[in-house]
Amino acid sequence: MKQLSHNKQLKIVVGQPLHYERIIIHMKAIKILSALTLALVTMVSCQNSNANHQEKNPEDTAKIVTVGDSKVKKGDHVPSGLVCMVNDAYMGKEQIAVPLDGKTYYGCCDMCKERIPKDAAIRKAIDPHTMKEVDKATAYIVMIGDNGEVAYFESKATYNEFLEKNK
Repeated sequence: MKQLSHNKQLKIVVGQPLHYERIIIHMKAIKILSALTLALVTMVSCQNSNANHQEKNPEDTAKIVTVGDSKVKKGDHVPSGLVCMVNDAYMGKEQIAVPLDGKTYYGCCDMCKERIPKDAAIRKAIDPHTMKEVDKATAYIVMIGDNGEVAYFESKATYNEFLEKNK
């Protein structure tokens, strides 16, 4: 027997495999579970933070429009202040404004508010019609999905051209 630190002993039996495969499988499972846990915590914190933001501003409740509301449907232009520009989703209520370089971006929670100034890629999108890069703060935003997904266009004109081309 070999002596290990902390008075633990490792018994090595000649001819017996040490089962490294099992250890590797368990380590992979732990990594996957850790990643899933982190993702879940992030999603929950985003929603809790957003709920707290809403409670702090009760006057904003009059501005809430749900995704299922007949006023906002797929293909409609949506105001930038109702869009989380990190998740590229119409949220149906006022978002947290993030002023940066003379422009205003919007996020749904504190995590999004922190990411917008740090990650330039989050502030940009590709116009689906022209395939040019657009700044989300100045883009013409349209709801394109049944679950609030949005697309960013250079202008209303490029959106109309997109509609005409894709009839």
